[in-house]
Parts: sequence; C-alpha cells; structure tokens
Amino acid sequence: MTINLRKNASKIIKIFILLLIIFSITLINANNKGEETILTSAQGLSNKKIGWGIKRNDNHEQPDLGKANKEILEKNNGIAMGNNTDKYIYLTFDEGYEAGHTPQILNTLKENNVTATFFITAHYLNTQADLVKQMIDEGHIVGNHTVNHKSMPSLTEAQINSEVMDLHNAMYEKFQYEMKYIRPPMGEFSEKSINVTNSLGYKTVMWSFAYEDWNEDKQPDETAAKKKILDNIHNGEIMLLHGNSKTNTNILGDIIKEIKNMGYEFKSLDEFK
Repeated sequence: MTINLRKNASKIIKIFILLLIIFSITLINANNKGEETILTSAQGLSNKKIGWGIKRNDNHEQPDLGKANKEILEKNNGIAMGNNTDKYIYLTFDEGYEAGHTPQILNTLKENNVTATFFITAHYLNTQADLVKQMIDEGHIVGNHTVNHKSMPSLTEAQINSEVMDLHNAMYEKFQYEMKYIRPPMGEFSEKSINVTNSLGYKTVMWSFAYEDWNEDKQPDETAAKKKILDNIHNGEIMLLHGNSKTNTNILGDIIKEIKNMGYEFKSLDEFK
C-alpha cells in the first residue's frame, strides 16, 4: 500500500513538472509573438524617401504641398498647414546647433509677444541647456529634431525609436518636459518612418513656407529675404526658419510687425487648426 502511494505521488509530481514546462514554453512563445508584432508593426509600408517640398504662389494664397505627400502626412496625424479661413501663422525654428543667434531671437519674440516652436537635436540640448530652459520658461514649444539629425528613411525601426526616444527621455530627465512634436531631419520621411514616429506618440510637423536661409556662408540679402517671406504669407502658414541664420535674426522683428500689420495672428502649434 505504501509503495503504491509512493508510485502515485511520483507520477503526480512528474505530470505537474511536465505541465509546468508546457506552460512555460507557451508563455515564452506568446511573449516572442508579441515582440514580433511590435518590431514588425510598419512592415508592408513603403520606405521610399519623401523629400518635403512645396510650390509657392507668391500671392498670399496657400501653396501646393503635393497631394500624395500631404495625404501620407495627414494619414499619420501630421500637419503642414492650417485651414484657409483663419489668418493664423505658426512660427517654427530648426536648431541643430547654436550659432550665437538664438538669444537675440528669443528677445525679439518676447518683445513682440510671439511664441514659437524650436525643434532641437541632442547636441543642442547637451550644449545649450540654458537656452532650452529659457525657451520653456518663456512659453515656447520645444520639439524633437532627433538625436543625430539623420534621414529617417535610412534608419531601421529600432534606430528610429532610439533617435526619437533617447532625446525625448533626456529632455524629460533634464527639465521634466514632455516633447510631442517632431520635425524629420532634412524634411525627409517615408510612409514607414512616419508610421513609426506616430506610433511613438509624436505629431510630425512639416511646413508650408521655407527658404534657403541655413547656409551661414551664404546668407540671403536682408531686403530680399523680407520680400520673399512677406510675399508668401498665407492663411494657416507653418513657417520654417533656421536659428543659425544671421539674416533671420536681424529681420525677425520687422517681419513679425509687418505680418501683424497685414492682419495675421501668430499662434502656437498647441492652438493649431
């Protein structure tokens, strides 16, 4: 009788161990399948590079943003231009590095009671923390321009995640500031890359006006730059200027005043419509 009980107990233990092994394998497979779903969420989407471009009108009418590119952007919760009814302007600056002009830009914005969005890289955050803090303290939005300013379509999903979220986390750790807007470096994205950044909770912000202002060795003439900017003012404009431009810095105050005189209002991206 005692021997039978021992045999039965041994069988029960073996069965229990077998069931435990089966359960563990099932759980591991389920976890692996979940990971695979996350890593392949953008599979099947085109990774063809889209270089954002616009066709200006020079007559205060909204420009042509390109139907196909605009559809891809809007499908992924992105924006490039507001509605055609309200005379609103959304001012944005790209800041890959500091060229010594941002303090004056911030002073001009403060003097004219205008808030803007500054898209920064990790280099900018690491080297210009005081300026970033000033942006936040003075009510501006700080956006994500990625860690290393690499073309998004050239990266894997994991690399995109790192380029975006490493900067996101660094910004939060330093200032407890939650970034939510992103501008793809060089204005380059793909269906796949924008899908990934959208899944990270980021709204992609392109533009409906920009001009060649980024080359410090070939800065545009101030009078010509003013004319180009003012001739292209339009309802719902997202204006892209580069913070390393001496020309932009020198003419910014005059531009803001003239745009206001034309009946336009400067709005924050948080007020976008």
